[in-house]
Amino acid sequence: MKRYLAVFTGSPQAMATWDKLPESERHERQSAGMTAWKQWASDNGSSILEMGGPLSRTKLVSKSGISDIRNNLAAFTVVQAESQEAAARLFLNHPHFTLFPGEGVEVMEVLPIPAG
Repeated sequence: MKRYLAVFTGSPQAMATWDKLPESERHERQSAGMTAWKQWASDNGSSILEMGGPLSRTKLVSKSGISDIRNNLAAFTVVQAESQEAAARLFLNHPHFTLFPGEGVEVMEVLPIPAG
């Protein structure tokens, strides 16, 4: 089995649309979304290596120092699967983008560190 990092993405525009929903609708969708997310985790428990979680604000560290930046990364999970296709299929119809304002899930293999 190979390891895959799944990064949940969402844009500021999608969040702005979410924030414009009536509070009662947002609350209902959030409750339904969390229930669906927990069910997804239960259904795929044997494939989940690290549940991960939501991501907060971002700092960029570079040769220039430390700065605040904005990106589309919203959360992460680490899964195991026989192939990248199989790992990606785990996220079809995920509540991140069917109930919440997320836009997608990017799935990439976690490669071994090269020998030095």
